[in-house]
Amino acid sequence: METLALAFMGAGLGAGAVTIGAALGIGRIAGQAMDGIARQPEAAGKIQTAMLISAALIEGVAFFNAVICMLIALK
Repeated sequence: METLALAFMGAGLGAGAVTIGAALGIGRIAGQAMDGIARQPEAAGKIQTAMLISAALIEGVAFFNAVICMLIALK
């Protein structure tokens, strides 16, 4: 029973770490994109597209890692 509780705790900590990492990455992307748009407004469309693709990739990796954390806890 203790092993199961530790597994769930580890999964929760792992999922939390993944969430924090994804939030920091997306925040950095958004901040840098705003800087780029402020410096070169005519490139806003290209910058926004690249920002959205990067954010989607980060979210995908974060979701995958969170699922892996939960699946490991259930074994």
